[in-house]
Amino acid sequence: MERPDVLEPVDYLRAGIAIHNEGYHHAAHDAWEDRWLDLEEGDEKDLLQGLIQFTAAVHHARERNWAGATGLAASAREYLADLDDDHDVNVGEVRDWLARLERDPELLEREPVLELTHRGEPLRFGPDFKLAAVAAPLVAEARGYDPDLLAEAATYGLADRADEGTLTQFETFVLDFLNGGDRLPVVVQRLEQAVERRRSRENDVKGLFD
Repeated sequence: MERPDVLEPVDYLRAGIAIHNEGYHHAAHDAWEDRWLDLEEGDEKDLLQGLIQFTAAVHHARERNWAGATGLAASAREYLADLDDDHDVNVGEVRDWLARLERDPELLEREPVLELTHRGEPLRFGPDFKLAAVAAPLVAEARGYDPDLLAEAATYGLADRADEGTLTQFETFVLDFLNGGDRLPVVVQRLEQAVERRRSRENDVKGLFD
């Protein structure tokens, strides 16, 4: 199933920021990587490469791989060096934090990782469904759930989007998954049932025209 063509590069940027801020540092880069690979050299590519290496440095520090953390911190700072301090993302703060990590790779043993912001907003999983549609399959894989199921549910959510402020069934399921907490197994079970019903309806319609 192809995702409806309603997502823009900024949705992937914002999703990666939220995924990082929610603690899925290894998964965050997946939101940015495809876009980065498609870009010619320039500020946007440097920003994404710097952010990818920033989250990788955090991951290695979490894993106590000090050499990997310091090497990636230095490389990330190089990619971000020539960008404005507020290049949509809090680049200046990221550079300063990376410099601290490079000097002291055990930094995360004592304090939380720096949050990323987009235009001053520290993004988390919330009501922005385009962000959620990108994030849900990546977070599903990180949590040990089927990413294809969440990608399919997100596709239905994007296709069914209602008026601003009104959530459709699949939007609600995807957002509940991202914020599921202790209810997560129940949310996934209900989501699986809803996806299966939608598939069945679509197959019934296709059969009418065979």
